[in-house]
Amino acid sequence: MGKGGMSIDDHGEGKEENMAAWLVDINTLKIQPFKLPTLGPHDVRIRMKAVGICGSDVHYLKTLRCAHFIVKEPMVIGHECAGIIEEVGSQVKSLVPGDRVAIEPGISCWRCDHCKQGRYNLCPEMKFFATPPVHGSLANQIVHPADLCFKLPDNVSLEEGAMCEPLSVGVHACRRANIGPETNVLIMGAGPIGLVTMLSARAFGAPRTVVVDVDDHRLSVAKSLGADDIVKVSTNIQDVAKEVLQIHKAMGSGVDVTFDCAGFDKTMSTALSATKPGGKVCLVGMGHSEMTVPLTPAAAREVDVVGVFRYMNTWPLCLEFLRSGKIDVKPLITHRFGFSQKEVEEAFETSARGGNAIKVMFNL
Repeated sequence: MGKGGMSIDDHGEGKEENMAAWLVDINTLKIQPFKLPTLGPHDVRIRMKAVGICGSDVHYLKTLRCAHFIVKEPMVIGHECAGIIEEVGSQVKSLVPGDRVAIEPGISCWRCDHCKQGRYNLCPEMKFFATPPVHGSLANQIVHPADLCFKLPDNVSLEEGAMCEPLSVGVHACRRANIGPETNVLIMGAGPIGLVTMLSARAFGAPRTVVVDVDDHRLSVAKSLGADDIVKVSTNIQDVAKEVLQIHKAMGSGVDVTFDCAGFDKTMSTALSATKPGGKVCLVGMGHSEMTVPLTPAAAREVDVVGVFRYMNTWPLCLEFLRSGKIDVKPLITHRFGFSQKEVEEAFETSARGGNAIKVMFNL
């Protein structure tokens, strides 16, 4: 069935059996054989070396669904990844075996209007790792288009390469919101996406960043990573008004852009209320599929609401930020596991528990 890790019957030149972590039922992952697609002329075969666990992976494990995507048959999990090129197709000129690469996990059609206009992240035919029915990348090896594999600078590790995927969400959000040296930034949520969005905003030149969360540990991490101030809030929507005052005090001036990296009624209500007239609210997190929020008062203050879905053309900039040291994602990787049945189960349990875990990483 082609690329994107779709399994077909061709095992491929009698090489050692390729194994992958399959989601076979609710709360059930099994390491089982995964047959590789035939290598096309513009494809590469990659040995996976680093794969991170995303919140969407945990959602699929716990419920077999994420948003409107539903797992109806066994699926290989994982999409935050980097590895080493093992084989290249006959027409591949940009990569050679041995190259270390970060992998962009979505294959768009390049024919629809969105793709032709450059907004390929909106492609309705997108084949995205570990998004049903497309298999993911938590495997010994995968086959993927060469143009979606980006060589790592010498001073960027494979783990950092895998972190380009979550970092891309923050970079794309900052582009959507036009972050620069004149935009003070508020970030709702200090989970992995909130933290990479904060790091991205700083790299884009935001002079002041304030991070809001309900959890003391995550706020302390945000502060250690460079947030100028932090505000602890409650889960009670009745507290929005007084918490907006706390946020304004912490910011010290107007909030030009707010990133809601949680996506709940309360976080979006806070974002809309805290952002200054003429500012922007960028909805990054999708905690709720529907929200009840005070849009009318925000509209009266001409607060723009901007949506974010995945990313486009972000890997080169992410790698430059990592190479130059403008962004350091290494502190986000809090837990590491190998690729055995026991460790795969433990890794997902660790990620699902939360606590002090930020990014859980497999080293294959």
